[in-house]
Amino acid sequence: MLNNLRKFLRRSKILVYIKRYIFERCYRTKWLLVRPYLIKSYFKDHHIRKMQIGTGPSLMEGWLNTDIHPKSSEVIYLDASKPFPFQNSTFSNIYSEHLIEHLTYKEGLFMLNECYRVLKPGGSIRIATPSLETLIDLYSQDKSDIQQRYMKRIFDKFYPENRTYREAIVINNAFRNYKHQFIYDRSTLQDSIEEAGFIEVTSCEYGESYDNNFQDVESHGKNINDQDIDQFHTMILEAKHPI
Repeated sequence: MLNNLRKFLRRSKILVYIKRYIFERCYRTKWLLVRPYLIKSYFKDHHIRKMQIGTGPSLMEGWLNTDIHPKSSEVIYLDASKPFPFQNSTFSNIYSEHLIEHLTYKEGLFMLNECYRVLKPGGSIRIATPSLETLIDLYSQDKSDIQQRYMKRIFDKFYPENRTYREAIVINNAFRNYKHQFIYDRSTLQDSIEEAGFIEVTSCEYGESYDNNFQDVESHGKNINDQDIDQFHTMILEAKHPI
């Protein structure tokens, strides 16, 4: 009797896996089929072409919004770890917010190389991602108000049963939660950007840029309902495609 039950449960897990696999394949196929038409429509209506990678709920007007999980026909399917479906030198600007940390280090390099390929000479890229240095700084003896708020937010949301706030738990949460794969510090992200071929890598303040196309583009803070927290842990780098 017990063996029969175990066999049933094992088979059930397999069935769940098969159903999930079929659903994901059908979902991906659906969006791949309509993608060429959505891209063609965007190109027809926009002579100046800009792309957002990892749109989530944050549509940007005038941009080609892309995501691995499109929620509407206003967003095209794009797996940032795979070759982009665009010709060389297609876009003037590329923006990605809280996306590259969901890729492995090698996948991040690949994404940046694809961004370089499809960006026009003289074009600009802006990458916003959590900062490893900010996380490590949580070990400061005298924590600032925002550092304390950040730790409290993580514990209240994910570890409400813990009475003692520990930096290691918050840092591990940043690595292991949210399906994150790789958290960058500034120098490592700059190395990856420069390795892809970009020049003039510059640190930027939240919502600020020398390029008007990137002014006030950050939206992740609105999505998590806390602009100050998002600004605190987000690192932003911009770079240019050489002419």
